[in-house]
Amino acid sequence: MENGKVNVAVIGLGFGTQFIPIYKRHLNANMYAVCRRSEKELNEIADLFGVEKRYTKYEDVLADPAVDYVHINTPIPDHAPMSIAALKAGKHVMCTVPMATTVDECRQIVELAQETGLKYMMAETVVYSREFLFVKELYEKGELGKIQFIQASHQQDMDGWPEYWPGLPPMHYATHCVGPSLALTRAQAEYVSCFGSGTIREELVPKYNSPFAIESTHIKFRDSDLSARIYRSLFDTARQYRESFDVYGSKKTFEWPLIDGEWPVIHTVKKSQAESAERVKVPDYARLLPAEIRLFTTTPISELDEVRNEASSEGADPDGTHAHLINDPGSLEGHGGSHPHLAHEFVSALIEGRDPFPNAVQSANWTCVGILAHESAMKGGEKIYLPEFTLLP
Repeated sequence: MENGKVNVAVIGLGFGTQFIPIYKRHLNANMYAVCRRSEKELNEIADLFGVEKRYTKYEDVLADPAVDYVHINTPIPDHAPMSIAALKAGKHVMCTVPMATTVDECRQIVELAQETGLKYMMAETVVYSREFLFVKELYEKGELGKIQFIQASHQQDMDGWPEYWPGLPPMHYATHCVGPSLALTRAQAEYVSCFGSGTIREELVPKYNSPFAIESTHIKFRDSDLSARIYRSLFDTARQYRESFDVYGSKKTFEWPLIDGEWPVIHTVKKSQAESAERVKVPDYARLLPAEIRLFTTTPISELDEVRNEASSEGADPDGTHAHLINDPGSLEGHGGSHPHLAHEFVSALIEGRDPFPNAVQSANWTCVGILAHESAMKGGEKIYLPEFTLLP
């Protein structure tokens, strides 16, 4: 860390490319290096965004003393091994979800973070989405009243995705549901009970020995009267893609829209039947960010057209931002505008010497909920407690 800036190496240049222009504009970040196995693709992307330091081997990134932290955006099976290797090499880690695919891998990451004092953050998008930030604001202002129940879902058709996806147990990728359910009140999961329902195609079952089309889990919150329900599907279930989050309060309730493109609904207690429910436009929360990266929460079409025209007129694009907008304009609004919030949270945590949210223990708690929920489903709904290492003092 030099001159109040941290050197970040972005690992994996699919989803990872969406963070490069954010880091390039952040006043406390230096977009230092990128890493991709394919040298041709590595150079194409690095040239596009003007990143000089390039690696095709992750081991070489970890051996570079100038790298302060790695931002891992690789396939799910690589998350835990790469995070563990980075912590052992003395690097801070931000990693896309999920943290790991086994309880033991989560334990190793937590223990390494505690032993080394290095920072780890699972980059859960939903807890920095504009929808979650809206509900959080309502909660903190007391407008929801007492929280009575939370439910969340993540349904997506994963047919045709990379080779590790077919047959993946739905709950092994549940952090988009678990994260917001626990994050709103900063709760911790104490135990879970999960049921599987339906069956997926026979050819999808053998890889993970997981037969269920849908898994639904109840989470008991530690030291609380609250519980949450989450449900997930990945295959052979007819449903438009949806990540939802519903919060039932004594004064107001927030419900995610059923269909993409609609606004969520607020229900208010003690109003007439006709007036008790209303659609509400969720505001953007760019104001929570430094001015330099606010544009990455959302960009109106008028501004996007202006950027396209400017980029094509001279071909000048010193920081890669224009190319980012042209190649993938939808990404600016992807994941509820969460990407700049995630980057800013981790960079700020390193600069300020504090834990990011979620830290290693919280990330493990959220991730292990899903892993143990699937185990519960395979055991007919047996109640399973979260291990001690996933619980904060």
